[in-house]
Amino acid sequence: MNKLLITLLFIFFSSTSFSQFKLEVEITGLRNDKGNLMLQLFDSTEKVLYQEIVIIKDSTSSFTFTDLDTGKYAIRYYHDENLNGKMDKNLMGKPTEGYGFSNNVIGKFAPPPFEKWIFEVRGDKKIVLRATY
Repeated sequence: MNKLLITLLFIFFSSTSFSQFKLEVEITGLRNDKGNLMLQLFDSTEKVLYQEIVIIKDSTSSFTFTDLDTGKYAIRYYHDENLNGKMDKNLMGKPTEGYGFSNNVIGKFAPPPFEKWIFEVRGDKKIVLRATY
């Protein structure tokens, strides 16, 4: 009887505690289809978990992260229009290519604080973000 109970508890906790989820990210409002979208997913400690290069079609870009655990995450991205591998800025330091952060937060004269980018994943999730130019 005890073995059966332990086995059932193990199965229950394995399926609930170690579930893996999908996070679909859609970036809208891109200026054009030139170049690629450079996308980073962070954990809550600001560690980069994934860096992805994503194609753009119809001024939109989408990517799905799989096998994510329940937890807190953050996203940063930019539209690399000229494919030079960096976010271009003008002489004043203002980005000349589209960019953004999760929760659609916008900084004043610098990137917004990391804590404002954070969102929670507790199951499959889709977020839609709008690029800033």
